[in-house]
Amino acid sequence: MNACRLDGKVALVTGGASGIGRAVSLALAAAGARVAVHYFSSDAGAQEVARAIDPDGSGRALLVKADLAVSGEADRVVAKTIEAFDGLDVLVNNAGHLVQRCAVAEMPDALFHTIMNVNLTSTFLMCRAALRHMLPKNSGSIVNMSSAAAFAGGGNGASIYAASKAAIVGFTRALSKEVGGKGIRVNAVAPGQIATQFHDRFSTPEGRANTIKTIPLGREGSAEEVAQVVLFLASPAASFVNGEVSGVNGGMWFH
Repeated sequence: MNACRLDGKVALVTGGASGIGRAVSLALAAAGARVAVHYFSSDAGAQEVARAIDPDGSGRALLVKADLAVSGEADRVVAKTIEAFDGLDVLVNNAGHLVQRCAVAEMPDALFHTIMNVNLTSTFLMCRAALRHMLPKNSGSIVNMSSAAAFAGGGNGASIYAASKAAIVGFTRALSKEVGGKGIRVNAVAPGQIATQFHDRFSTPEGRANTIKTIPLGREGSAEEVAQVVLFLASPAASFVNGEVSGVNGGMWFH
């Protein structure tokens, strides 16, 4: 028996229509889970993921569009998932964004709050909403998405992004202690440089090449490689893993 199987389980992936989130949605579905895919704006991408998960329309995929930084939306996303699938076993908080690079000395208050809301506040709100379902049944697995920036500090203009991802590390570890005794595991993944649209948008080719030189494996990672670590942490194979922050970075840094 493959311990990474999720047959009969229900998973909810935020930011699940593109990049790492898309790969996570597909990996959890391939492991047997029914998957609720949250997305913010990419209707076409979300539809493509749903078709890939559920090509015959058997009801294994659910799409939920929402702005998770808005009060009440996290509760709605969780409620729709439970309504459609009659439960929730796995939450993957993947939604997040750099938004834009900006030096701290020049950063408007509004941009600071946007970055923190997109990355940290949404993670808190989703965990709170999911735990209200998981705690009564003493079962569940939560995987939060941090970043190498939480440990390495991020690049130029990414200080607040790095701070938000570092806060997710602290939140994950504290929450793992809070709910671990109630049958719920909470872990995080901290990807390094991954070949996705994130770096296509926010990194220069020269910058990416320079970073690759610092990676012992000599290349960028793939979204699918990150997704396999998320799958492991979400699955029964990681039944004694709690409060862990797993780096997926090719050996670029250690913590």
